[in-house]
Amino acid sequence: MTTLDTFQCSIITPERKVLECDANFVAFPAHDGEMGVLNRRAPIVCKLGIGVLRVEGPAENHTMFVDGGFAQVVENRLTILTQQAREADDLEAAAAGQALIEARAMKITDDASFTARTDAIQRAQIQLKLAKPAS
Repeated sequence: MTTLDTFQCSIITPERKVLECDANFVAFPAHDGEMGVLNRRAPIVCKLGIGVLRVEGPAENHTMFVDGGFAQVVENRLTILTQQAREADDLEAAAAGQALIEARAMKITDDASFTARTDAIQRAQIQLKLAKPAS
């Protein structure tokens, strides 16, 4: 139940609804820097970047990796549509490290391959930062 100082937050990927909860504060990576949302935020639609999404709620907090998409705030509801959203606890350092090695090895032949390599490196670095160490 949404209280006076909370708003509804939904994080959705093409495969499933990843999170549906009340939130006091959400910070997400917009395409041009981090954006924060509080209760009664003015309506907005923005493009997401690659990065860390933080949800602070009355019951629990979440830290996630998100991979682009869009965010919309309207009528005290934040909806995030993204290609990928993974809880920090689900990320593994070894897999992220291997992804970083592979990203750095990508060949650059044109502007598109440069962008793809840059994005792949950014994805891997953020996941490595958030990942739990191998046990």
